[in-house]
Amino acid sequence: MRIVIVSGSMRHESVTNRVALCLHNQLTQLKLHSDIIDVREINLPFITDGFANKEAVPDEHKQWANLMFEADAVIMLTPEYNGSYTPSLKNVFDHFPKQSRKAFGIVTASPGGLGGIRAAMQMQQLVPALFGILSPYMLVIPAVDKKFDEQGTLIDPNFQKSIDLFLREFLWLATQLKK
Repeated sequence: MRIVIVSGSMRHESVTNRVALCLHNQLTQLKLHSDIIDVREINLPFITDGFANKEAVPDEHKQWANLMFEADAVIMLTPEYNGSYTPSLKNVFDHFPKQSRKAFGIVTASPGGLGGIRAAMQMQQLVPALFGILSPYMLVIPAVDKKFDEQGTLIDPNFQKSIDLFLREFLWLATQLKK
C-alpha cells in the first residue's frame, strides 16, 4: 500500500511538519510505504489548469505529482489558519482529478488548545468533494510544539495512544478500499 502525507504548512519553521515526519516514521516501522508532499518544497502556483492525468503534469512537478497519482491512501495534514485549513493544502488537491475511492485521514495541529479542530471540521467537507472516503477517526493535535521535536520524534509519550488509534482506523479503511 502506498500512502502519501500532504503537509500543508507554508511556514519555514513549521511545527506541523514535525507531525508529517512522525507519521512517516511510524508508517515505515509498520512496513508500509509512505511519502511526504511538503507544500513548502513543491512551488506550486495557484491553479489555472489542473493535472488531468500523469501526462498532463509539467516536468517540474512530475516527481511529487506521481506520488499523488500512485497513492492508495492520503493523509491530509494542516495547521489551522484563521479557522480553516491552509490555502496551500487546498491548492494541491485542486490540481488533481477526483480521488475516487481513496481513503483519507485528517490530521490537524496547533500550538493552541483546540488543535485545529475548526480546520478538521472543514476538511470533513472537502474530502467527499474530492470523492475520497474519510476515516472517521481524526488526529487533532493541541500543543503540537510540545508533543514533537524538530525531527518529528514524539516527546509526549501520552499522545502515542491517539496516534495509534488514528493510524489503526485509517489503515483499516485504506486496506478495505484497496481490496
